Amino acid sequence: MTGPVTIRPMTASDWPAVEAIYRAGIATGNATFEAEPPSWEHFHAGKLYAGRLVATDDTGTVLGWVAASPVSTREVYRGVVEHSVYVSPAAAGQGIGRQLVDAFISAAEGVGIWTIQSSIFPENAASLTLHNHAGFRRIGTRERIALMTYGPWAGQWRDTTLIERRSAAHES
Repeated sequence: MTGPVTIRPMTASDWPAVEAIYRAGIATGNATFEAEPPSWEHFHAGKLYAGRLVATDDTGTVLGWVAASPVSTREVYRGVVEHSVYVSPAAAGQGIGRQLVDAFISAAEGVGIWTIQSSIFPENAASLTLHNHAGFRRIGTRERIALMTYGPWAGQWRDTTLIERRSAAHES
């Protein structure tokens, strides 16, 4: 990585880099149940605009991304989202994930999101540590929630750790 990091809204022109980072995460077998990244059109349609961010270095290289989807279309859940954050393997361990998560939290709270959730594989210690430091709490384990269809865990039932962060403005 060179120079300072900029966090900015994701655009369609970022998709090739975002997709490559997503694909690298998928290859680990510990990032998602998805076997392939979606198309830009599918990604764009399913993610909220607020908090859809990329981190770039001073050359414009995308180092990581964060985005969220609503957990439900029901009105009572309008402030609850499930987010994902991915960092390029070349930028891992440099604080990019934390910068993205912090910027995402700020953007989400700015549009009235009061609960941010995610499901993380227990083997993804870096993500669990990142989220712990960002104020997320572990809600529980979803045991054998889905059957892995690809990679090193193919054919195995996987657990996920459910985490969440509640906005202090909505705590009572």
